[in-house]
Amino acid sequence: MKYDLEERTIKFAEKVIGLCKKVRQDTITKPIISQLVRAATSIGANYAEANGASSKKDFKNKVFICKKEARETKYWLRLLAITMPEHKEECEICFKEVQELTLIFSKIVMNTN
Repeated sequence: MKYDLEERTIKFAEKVIGLCKKVRQDTITKPIISQLVRAATSIGANYAEANGASSKKDFKNKVFICKKEARETKYWLRLLAITMPEHKEECEICFKEVQELTLIFSKIVMNTN
């Protein structure tokens, strides 16, 4: 079976969106959810752009942005887990996946010349 990172990033975004739909929104959680969804969905969007890059340099830059967005997603997931302990387990599952994505994107950036 072919490994499809683009599909994996979409599935991750879907998982985060599903999590965020379950979270009670108030003045504290609303901005966290907004930032989390933005960062998590940006990972896949930037990876899709990277796959259509016009040069190796452009590809590497887009993948670097994926890595940055993945790191930001980890930040917002941690805050959500602290703010909403009843969703901590699901946040941790998402955190593990985005940590793996961060490592994958780091490796791609290092190996792209």
